[in-house]
Amino acid sequence: MRLYLQTSNIGHRTFLAFGLLTFLLLAVKTVNAQQEIPLYGGAIPGAKPTPAEYVEETLTREDKIVRTSKVSKPVLYVYQSGKPNGAAVIICPGGGYGILAIDKEGHDVARKFQEIGVTAFVLKYRLPSDLIMKDKSIGPLQDALQAIYLVRKNATTFNVDPNKVGIMGFSAGGHLASTASTHFADMKIDNQENISLRPSFSILIYPVITFGQYNHAGSVKNLLGETPTEDQKKYFSSERQVNAQTPPAFLVHANSDKTVPVQNSLRYNEALVKHEVPAELHVYQAGGHGFGLYNKTTKDDWFERLKNWLQANKFN
Repeated sequence: MRLYLQTSNIGHRTFLAFGLLTFLLLAVKTVNAQQEIPLYGGAIPGAKPTPAEYVEETLTREDKIVRTSKVSKPVLYVYQSGKPNGAAVIICPGGGYGILAIDKEGHDVARKFQEIGVTAFVLKYRLPSDLIMKDKSIGPLQDALQAIYLVRKNATTFNVDPNKVGIMGFSAGGHLASTASTHFADMKIDNQENISLRPSFSILIYPVITFGQYNHAGSVKNLLGETPTEDQKKYFSSERQVNAQTPPAFLVHANSDKTVPVQNSLRYNEALVKHEVPAELHVYQAGGHGFGLYNKTTKDDWFERLKNWLQANKFN
């Protein structure tokens, strides 16, 4: 400290500037810091003992997409806004039920919601595996429902309005979000308080919806195995499960999507309209699959369209 006091005025100003910068950096870090909480306080429903060789992995390849696999201990990452408006969204990253694009379709999206006052929760859900689950087909759904349960149960702590808790998903994460939106009444978790597990709204970005025609074969195989039954395919075809209680939805897709055909979003939207559920669908000419927050083929910003939709429906 004595060294700084003996410097010139220029040095003193430099020290003050450095101190201010440090303070600002620490403040930014505090605002953007996320809390990590276990999804289950006790035993994970339907879980088998995790084999020693089944270790969670996170890899970054040439495309710079961070991929997390072999998730056996699900968690929620909490992104609280400095000026919360009461709205909350649970984000399910995609990855064909084989990996999670945890940054591009998770953490990066959560930070965008922070900016507009929405409390965001990134769900690192279990990926279906016979090695760690008694019934791998319902493991991810249990995690999504548990996330809704936790957020609503702790709404006061999170400064969240329990009537404004939505769910969001990209690709296979969109399938998970739509499944939670159509099967929220199936009590697959411990819910002694009888807290509503119905999402207030859903946000589906290039989602896998159907397990029938136009399905994404990888998602079907990873979730249901090589030979799914017709009943399983019907149960997990969200367009066939929509009713009047299905929450309102905002959907985004590209006509040029060769991985998950646009018919997935079109059919879900059609089912919502049939049952008079509020819905908005944005279909882009190009962009393919997996563009995340930014479709580089257009100047249009789907997140801005989403903000308008949330406000119009009084969710934000």
